[in-house]
Amino acid sequence: MEIYNKDQSSPASQHFVELLNSQLSKDKIEEGKIIEGKVAKITNKYVFLFIPGLKSEPVVDINEIKMIGMAEKIKEGSTISVLLEKIEDKNGDVVVSAQKAQKIKGWNELVKCYEKNELINGKITQKTKGGVIVEHIETGSLMFCPGSQISDKPIKNIDHLIGVEQKFALIKLDMVRGNSVVSRRQVVNSNKKEDKVKIIEKFKVGDIIKDAIVKGYSSFGCFFEVTTAEGTLDTLCHLQEISYSRVNHPDEIFNIGEKHDLKVISIDMEKLQVGCSIKQLSPDPFEHISNYQIGEKYKVKVVKITDYGCFCELEPGLSTLLHSSEISWTKKNISPKKMFNVGDQIDCVITEIDKEKRRVAISHRLTQENPYSKLESNFPVGSDIEGVVSNTNEYALYVKLSDLEIDGFLHSNDLSYTGKPEEELQKYKKGDKLKVKILEIKKTEQKVRVGLKQLEKDPFDWFNNKKINDAITVKVISSDNKGLIVKPEGCEIEIIIKKSQIAMSASDARPSRFVGGERIDAAISELNFEKRKVNLSIKLLEEIMNAKAIKEHSSPLSGKNLPFSSLSEQLDDKKNNKDSE
Repeated sequence: MEIYNKDQSSPASQHFVELLNSQLSKDKIEEGKIIEGKVAKITNKYVFLFIPGLKSEPVVDINEIKMIGMAEKIKEGSTISVLLEKIEDKNGDVVVSAQKAQKIKGWNELVKCYEKNELINGKITQKTKGGVIVEHIETGSLMFCPGSQISDKPIKNIDHLIGVEQKFALIKLDMVRGNSVVSRRQVVNSNKKEDKVKIIEKFKVGDIIKDAIVKGYSSFGCFFEVTTAEGTLDTLCHLQEISYSRVNHPDEIFNIGEKHDLKVISIDMEKLQVGCSIKQLSPDPFEHISNYQIGEKYKVKVVKITDYGCFCELEPGLSTLLHSSEISWTKKNISPKKMFNVGDQIDCVITEIDKEKRRVAISHRLTQENPYSKLESNFPVGSDIEGVVSNTNEYALYVKLSDLEIDGFLHSNDLSYTGKPEEELQKYKKGDKLKVKILEIKKTEQKVRVGLKQLEKDPFDWFNNKKINDAITVKVISSDNKGLIVKPEGCEIEIIIKKSQIAMSASDARPSRFVGGERIDAAISELNFEKRKVNLSIKLLEEIMNAKAIKEHSSPLSGKNLPFSSLSEQLDDKKNNKDSE
């Protein structure tokens, strides 16, 4: 029977540990080291080991043996490497790990290969985020291979590489975390390097390469694949060497898979690179730019179509951009693909020639009559024109004018003089026919503004012969807590008389006194023809009439009951002055 002493600080326990360590040290058994154990017994759950120098048999879980791929290899009497974690735990058992031993041995093996710069054997076991997991064949250690290190060229599908034993280069070891990074790309490149030297040695500056295939492109140039008897070679044609004309990106000129001839302009044996040019295969066509004049019309050939325009040729090699904004006068955000096809011969006018920037600008719409000029000529500002509602939004209508393919802008404020804009807007829908008046034409901005209410007489003209302080008769339409809504007799404009302007006396300034239909007089307190604004006041009319009474009458009358405290006194003073005269 074994007794475990929890109090290891006692002198007896410390003496026991010293004796035990001294005995074990003779057999070179220490915690944290890998030792060899002999398989004594195998059950369904455990593998029992015999290790000389230990007081009890270490036990390894059978699942751990399966995880390291040793289940079919071990049998009674065979040996297996384990890591001695504890000589004795609190239960008196020896703690060992076969999995950790394998990982440590594998790591040590990787360190040796890394220090010697040797390639290792491995196989890709699975894909992971950013790359793949590689298993070391000899030790089973798992390593990471980034996606950029799988091959020297982009690979969309790597299924054919999974499970295949191949060589890898160790490029990074993290001693602290125990992580390792490998590269298949370095192995591929090293194998190709000798072949690449043989291929490049066949070329010299000035050689013409026939039928190079467009393999890919970036913001700085286009990559071509060159096929020779010795093999294939990737070469770069820099952006500046693609064309004599300005090119923003290679995809404006090339499509993947196309074949083009190249001229060798540089060879670098150290970097194993061949530089090529396409534009140097032909003379600079910009030298012929003097043959072309700004404002003249020429035939151009469409060579490439993009979302923002068409690349055209004035002559072979002399290319220019027809921007989508210069295709049509009236069609906005037009798709060039719906208008032209590659190979089309179209008429264009040269609008700019910049010799320093080697840029030529052209326009297709300038070859056609400007519909805005035609509109201005046939329907000047103030003219009436037929139209059809082509589109609507929350604040306006767009009216296609006659047969000119021009949309006039009709704001909701220009629909009616008297109705509410949002309500008037709801009366119209796409396809409705309208007669409108031309209010404004901006040819340079390609904008036309039209109006509907301008076809009718402006009801505000009723106030043309009126001025501030004039008295008018109005009819009460309705009333609320804010005041009265009234309409002048003979006018269709509704005007609000505010509650504070109903009467001089606060007690009389009650909108509820009116039920609608009453005819009352009010004075004009504000009149602005530019802003089409008018305000009415009953209170102002009373003040004007009271002032008139003071001026024309000498008797006090009912002045004491008016809201002017000195009205009767003013009348008395006026009477005394007349008597003294």
